[in-house]
Amino acid sequence: MNAPVHRPAGIHLLADFHGIDPALLTATADIDALLRSGAAAAGARILHSHFHSFGDTLGVTGVVLLAESHISIHTWPEYGFAAADIFMCGDAQPQLALQVIEQALKPASRVVQTIERGVATTVVPAQAGIQVRAVAIG
Repeated sequence: MNAPVHRPAGIHLLADFHGIDPALLTATADIDALLRSGAAAAGARILHSHFHSFGDTLGVTGVVLLAESHISIHTWPEYGFAAADIFMCGDAQPQLALQVIEQALKPASRVVQTIERGVATTVVPAQAGIQVRAVAIG
């Protein structure tokens, strides 16, 4: 099976959601389904997911692995807080995944950082016998 080739350039969103109903932050199956819905909305291809609950009234940590990268979440119901990490390359649209997650969790406030990944001019396709190296700019 040949997987589609995705260019390394992509968008990485780091989202902090505050003021969430704690009941929305404890059900592993619900959070897994939410992140899968976000991935689908973004046009990403799901490869696998893994989630862990720390207890009935405690938080959840989990990740959905994508052909385009990943979506992960960590929840703290005792603080009404969730941190999400959404990175997608290729044609996937991580902003759409963020919208799905935000609409479901209904936070009172949020802080989102957007990072462009793989856009340096040193990112070129590797060819046989050619080594590609990144050059730090500083």
